Amino acid sequence: MKTLQTYLRLADNLTREQLTPGAKQMKFRNRSQKKAFTLVELLVVIIILAVLAAVVIPRFADSGLRSKESALKANLRLYRGAVEMFRNDTGAFPASLADLTATSAPANGLDTSGAAKAISASDWKGPYLQRIENDPVSGNPFNYGTTSPNVGRVTSSASGNATDGTAYSSW
Repeated sequence: MKTLQTYLRLADNLTREQLTPGAKQMKFRNRSQKKAFTLVELLVVIIILAVLAAVVIPRFADSGLRSKESALKANLRLYRGAVEMFRNDTGAFPASLADLTATSAPANGLDTSGAAKAISASDWKGPYLQRIENDPVSGNPFNYGTTSPNVGRVTSSASGNATDGTAYSSW
């Protein structure tokens, strides 16, 4: 009778195919079965992607509006600064925002009551802006005050509230 050690020595010398005649076929069959994902694996991946989308999409959904609001704030600062430079140079407010882009001195501006005031060409140092763009939020021209008490005041033409809850008209 052979001892266990004898069987172990014999087993060490044999190849896998000699020990299990169908090993090659099983090995091939197992590989082909593992090439595809199971339905459960696919469902888990889909659920993970859905959760990520639910978290990420709301963060970026209003980014377009926020960028328009940032552009609006920047434009308001720019146009208000140009109105102040025009006023400091000429002693009058521009009669319209278009006066800020003029290549020669306008004949008249506005005083604080909204009445016409003559402008000296030697005082005018424009143009103060290259162009006037529309309000990025509403797509319409900016509002420009020409009557008292809003003479020279540049405001947004957008109605409603910003993402921070403040009214566009209060900017």
